[in-house]
Amino acid sequence: MLPRATCGRSKVDAAAFAFPIAESCRLKAGWAANLLRFDVRHGLARLTHLLRLAGLVIAILGRILHRRQVCQNSPAGTTINLWKNNAEAHMHDRIESIALDDLGALRLRGSDAQRFLQGQVSSDVERLAAARTMLAGYHNPQGRTIALLRLILIAPDEVLAILPRELAAVVCTRLSKFILRAKVKVDDVSADLHIQGLIATDDAEPLPESAATCVRIADAPARWLSISAAAGKTASSGDREKWRSFDVAGGVPQVYAATSEEFVAQMLNLDALGAIDFDKGCYTGQEVIARAHYRGRVKRRMQRFVTYAALDCAPATSGLFTDGRAFKIVEAVKRSDGACEFLAVCALSARDEAQADSASLPVEVTPLALPYSLPE
Repeated sequence: MLPRATCGRSKVDAAAFAFPIAESCRLKAGWAANLLRFDVRHGLARLTHLLRLAGLVIAILGRILHRRQVCQNSPAGTTINLWKNNAEAHMHDRIESIALDDLGALRLRGSDAQRFLQGQVSSDVERLAAARTMLAGYHNPQGRTIALLRLILIAPDEVLAILPRELAAVVCTRLSKFILRAKVKVDDVSADLHIQGLIATDDAEPLPESAATCVRIADAPARWLSISAAAGKTASSGDREKWRSFDVAGGVPQVYAATSEEFVAQMLNLDALGAIDFDKGCYTGQEVIARAHYRGRVKRRMQRFVTYAALDCAPATSGLFTDGRAFKIVEAVKRSDGACEFLAVCALSARDEAQADSASLPVEVTPLALPYSLPE
């Protein structure tokens, strides 16, 4: 709208200017309100994010302080592996302890401890981490298992290898021959340590406070190995055969003096148990073990059985089944009814093995399932 001219004067239409000004003010007020609402929402989002971050920091600091307090209250030189989380500790606060006095331990200490073991055993020791255990096979050049080692990383430069006490000195001597220039020392510390098995149960006493190293080795039921100084040896309430019965049911082999160097690694199902890494570097016996894996099916493997009648059986016991298959026992436990449940290496089927003659009577057994599948 244009101004109108009258008598030489110019008059301005006020409405023409007032409307744009008012509209402009209205728009500015709306923009300011929207901006204010945006800032409030943005501020609340940032505040929520900062509160969550602060809560996370407080939780982490709490865990660090708790670990430091536990370690400060423990004797010097001990290592404590905490439970996975507090919920698990409460869930398994009733534990049955079983003395495993037949087990011993080797200690490998030095900056090359893990690297040295990497070239000696069949598992990938570079993956060994704190509070984690690893099953490894120690083999001769023909791929036959000298001993099975349960490896535990105690410190960055210190590894414990749990094995039958009767084999500890022999394995220590054999390993020491290959140290050469490696910065590692191998010692048999079986006499210095007390090893217990812990089983989660509803009927046992609660786990006492201790500075023992505890590592979980199995589930269903939950089982741990507890390792402490021999001087602080504590009483055990459980039966050794109960622990062995869980090993047999879980298809977990053991190698004793009577069966040392008897079985190739795959015969003990070490590949099914994750105790063989086929992608790692060289180790003693690797050529034979790899050839069995890549070039042909392993026809003789460890399987689980139970006898019909009462029978005394022990590791290294050999005989024939009624179907003509020859077997050799790896681990065995006697049931309360006198029957024997055992793990034995034998042919996977009768057709894989020619009928053999034996002076002893054939053993009648029932096959039992293993909790894992055998590689084909």
